[in-house]
Amino acid sequence: MKPIVELLDKRDPALFKVAPHVMVFDGLQLLADHGVGAMLVMDGEKLVGVFSERDYTRKVALQGKNSRQTPISEIMTANVISVVPKTSTHECMALMSQHKIRHLPLVDNGKVVGMISIRDIMDYIIADHEQTIAQLQTYISS
Repeated sequence: MKPIVELLDKRDPALFKVAPHVMVFDGLQLLADHGVGAMLVMDGEKLVGVFSERDYTRKVALQGKNSRQTPISEIMTANVISVVPKTSTHECMALMSQHKIRHLPLVDNGKVVGMISIRDIMDYIIADHEQTIAQLQTYISS
């Protein structure tokens, strides 16, 4: 299987980060604007958490907090599991399953270089299987 860095979207990872002091409502707006389900929470260049739609639903909406008055730092997932660029897609999938998470930040020599989602991995697996099927069909037909 490919190293996960090969699946990274070529979008600028700077677009998908937010500061911990930003209010949850504004963070949700950023998620919607970028069409993503999670963002890196960065204090300067330091990864301090991940903010996701799941964090909002479970830690704000269900607990009756006010999203306009609650900073992301209060609800983000702080114990971030990350991978390095050479981590295989299979290893990433296993980590996501084991920890019941949908996003993994990629950190290279202490610097965040992006984030991979379960959707990215599933798209790769589907494309890989389709390619294998096409090759087998060609082999059988020849």
